[in-house]
Amino acid sequence: MKKIIIIPTYNEKKNIKLLIKKIIKLYKSEFNILIIDDNSPDGTLSEVKYLKKKYNFINYIFRTKKLGIGSAHKEAIKYAYKKKFELIITMDADGTHDPVYIKEFLRNFAKYNLITTSRFLRADSLKEWPFYRKLLTSFRHKLIKFILNVPIDSSGAFRCYNSKKIKLNHILNAKDNGYSFFWESIFILYKKKYSIFEIPIYLPYRTIGSSKMGFRDIFKALFYLLIIFKRNL
Repeated sequence: MKKIIIIPTYNEKKNIKLLIKKIIKLYKSEFNILIIDDNSPDGTLSEVKYLKKKYNFINYIFRTKKLGIGSAHKEAIKYAYKKKFELIITMDADGTHDPVYIKEFLRNFAKYNLITTSRFLRADSLKEWPFYRKLLTSFRHKLIKFILNVPIDSSGAFRCYNSKKIKLNHILNAKDNGYSFFWESIFILYKKKYSIFEIPIYLPYRTIGSSKMGFRDIFKALFYLLIIFKRNL
């Protein structure tokens, strides 16, 4: 079975090498790795090129400008489907997604169409996070659950898709190219009756670099959520 890990990057030069080392330590060359970078000004691409020279199972897509995290996921997932990867994992490069949980993806892969991670199935999941970030994340989860009737933690990027069971166009039906891609895609797949399984995880707060999500992204996401709600009344 062909397996791939997709890692979008923007200004993650200091994190990407650490993450790749962790993945290789745990899984050696079991996975192909695809890094998709949106022209990071911090030189992330040079680090990625170095890693590609060192490991033949690493590839990258370089985009000439910042096109959005959702757009990066969609482009990389299209690549994975085109290359016939059956098991597709997506994760962040910022060090908050621990590759050790990939073992849970592998353990449950045959039983479900989509496996995702949840920050709300264990009490200490966000223990390290600042209060305002915990509050914001919890509010978003409850709002999506209430408005769209989706009980799953749908805004996280650490996921495992089964390309043999999920139609690519159903993923791409999520039109948002920013952070709302994550909950929108879960909403669509949930409505399509795909089997979705949640894994509880501990999510440390980022220690290197800063979050890419700003208040503009938050307000945009809330507005988009209302649009999706109105469309599905």
